[in-house]
Amino acid sequence: MAKATSRRRAAERKLQVTGGFAAVYPVLSALEERGAARRGYFVEGLGAAQFAVPGAVDRIRALADPADGSRGRGGPTLVLAATDPANPYGAALPWPERVVDSGDGTAPATGHRAGRKAGALVVLVGGDLVLYVERGGRTILSFTDDTDALAAAGKALADAVHSGALGAISVERADGEAVHSSPLRDALTAAGFRATPRGLRLRG
Repeated sequence: MAKATSRRRAAERKLQVTGGFAAVYPVLSALEERGAARRGYFVEGLGAAQFAVPGAVDRIRALADPADGSRGRGGPTLVLAATDPANPYGAALPWPERVVDSGDGTAPATGHRAGRKAGALVVLVGGDLVLYVERGGRTILSFTDDTDALAAAGKALADAVHSGALGAISVERADGEAVHSSPLRDALTAAGFRATPRGLRLRG
């Protein structure tokens, strides 16, 4: 019995990685760059820097998706810093392209671009990128025309302000135009944003 216990303890010691997670992190990051692993927030309650093989991520998403396959409807809504490791866009996934009007009616323009910038926020609904909030909150980009997803994202932003996680937000432009003339206006006003001469504002 004593010998069996000793062998078990020796095996457990062999499974431990010298240096802990910090020693393994560069290897996992290299696997991510090669496409052999993906970074994300997969297990609630653990640290944000998590990695999984693509097949595992696909299975997790399949379990989280509704039976009709419509992702982003009824899924969890998250407000994250754009630089958060739990945000896959701009790292494991490319930023979706979103063409907006130039404002003069002559030619489309890309306008503001999403990026993993300090101070910027993303709002994910069911894992899909719905909103990108520039630093300071004055400019927002939307990545869907789904009114339900926009409403969920607007409510999540409002909840983050009311909870104190975010300060007051004053949105002036959405998708390259004044927010008052944007389809996003309805989602934000329904979430409690109030009209001001310059845009829509929400205080905690």
